[in-house]
Amino acid sequence: MNKNKINKLYKTSSLPVACVLSMGFPLFDIDKTDPKRALFVFEESPELEDAISSYWEGALKVDPQAYFNQLKVLKARLYGD
Repeated sequence: MNKNKINKLYKTSSLPVACVLSMGFPLFDIDKTDPKRALFVFEESPELEDAISSYWEGALKVDPQAYFNQLKVLKARLYGD
């Protein structure tokens, strides 16, 4: 991969969306520059766009225990710094 390539980023402040996405895609960053709202940042890809669409259409199926565990991981990263 070309390190000079600037990739597009997808940002969401929705913890449930970020949780589901982070189960299958790497979380690039958590942007906390706004003290009232954190943004979860992912690198855009066609697969990520498909997952986002499936989320909003209610078509995604996730393991409840895996979701809950991932939610704890995100919250630890969000509030840990």
